[in-house]
Amino acid sequence: MRVLVQRCKRAQVTVEGEITGQIGTGLALLVGVTHDDQEADAVYLVEKISGLRIFDDEDGKMNLSVLDVGGSILSVSQFTLYGDTRKGKRPSYSQAAGGDKAEPLYNRFNDLLRAKGLTVETGRFGAEMDVELVNWGPVTFWVESPQK
Repeated sequence: MRVLVQRCKRAQVTVEGEITGQIGTGLALLVGVTHDDQEADAVYLVEKISGLRIFDDEDGKMNLSVLDVGGSILSVSQFTLYGDTRKGKRPSYSQAAGGDKAEPLYNRFNDLLRAKGLTVETGRFGAEMDVELVNWGPVTFWVESPQK
């Protein structure tokens, strides 16, 4: 699994004119799933992301997690994170898992975040979505589950 993590002041996702998820301070996550990902990958990423110390403490140092600051999560499925652009001009998405594999694991990932006590808002899996955010910093990290 791959997740693009963006610290944000606010974020929202809209599907067909309807806001399906909206948060204030927290993390906007773009989440990709590949063919051999398992629940263990989701567990690893939830532990890593929920504990990432990327919010400032009282001394202005990145020393606090989204849990520490009472932030929320906006989680958006993003198969293009597994797009391969090494050949030609048109990306290949052969490394992205199909919806039958990716959707249940993406949903489990979100459920595990909620089990940590985080408020998690989402887009709509497989839909055309408009994602808006104010990236705070900007602070952006690429986080992946361990290689198999």
